[in-house]
Amino acid sequence: MKAIIVEDSRLARNELRELLKPHKHINLIAEAQNCEEAISLISEEQPDLVFLDINLPDGNGFDILEKLDLTPQIIFTTAYDEYAIQAFEVNALDYLLKPINPQKLKRALDKTLRETPPTPSSDSISYLDSNNKIFIKDGERCWLIEIGKIRYFENCGNHAQVFFDDSKPFIYKSLAKIEQRLNPEIFFRVNRQQIINLNFIKDIESWINSGLLITMTDGKEIEVARRPATRLREMLSL
Repeated sequence: MKAIIVEDSRLARNELRELLKPHKHINLIAEAQNCEEAISLISEEQPDLVFLDINLPDGNGFDILEKLDLTPQIIFTTAYDEYAIQAFEVNALDYLLKPINPQKLKRALDKTLRETPPTPSSDSISYLDSNNKIFIKDGERCWLIEIGKIRYFENCGNHAQVFFDDSKPFIYKSLAKIEQRLNPEIFFRVNRQQIINLNFIKDIESWINSGLLITMTDGKEIEVARRPATRLREMLSL
């Protein structure tokens, strides 16, 4: 399992590196000292696991997660327990207070063996798998949500609104950029304003001008124009 440490303290990095030595399934491939380095390394190396300090010289760990297209498994490591509730709201694997207790580290690493997500495709176009997670931060609230649990995205100018469970936060990426990473066998661009998860369709009926009217599982009605409706009929053998 490829791992990266994000920590501004050299002493803390050294201590964590030593604590990880007995855990042979952890392959420590890189270390970062700040947000800028971390974003670059995580994007390039695509690690399975990140040990993430929260307070960093140029921001915090949540700033890093917000800028990633694909979020790896996260174990927070910090001296400040005020962030504990926020960390667990984003479903981090664990939250370890410094100095790190070896037994608590072992328990956190045991979770990684149970929750390792599928490795992204190595094809030229790497779509996000349904089990892959993305990090969303809207105001003070944070989520780490599986792609497959998102019902639909709606366009809001240069950002988008994401609908899942009982939440509908905003993500500061355009719908076009989001669409590039979504698996077209699962997500479908029904019009300029919306991308839907085909698994959350409740009902489809014919609509005006050879279009379709889709009802989602949450009751949302979405109109599909003629051209995308033709493609959708072919996909779903309607």
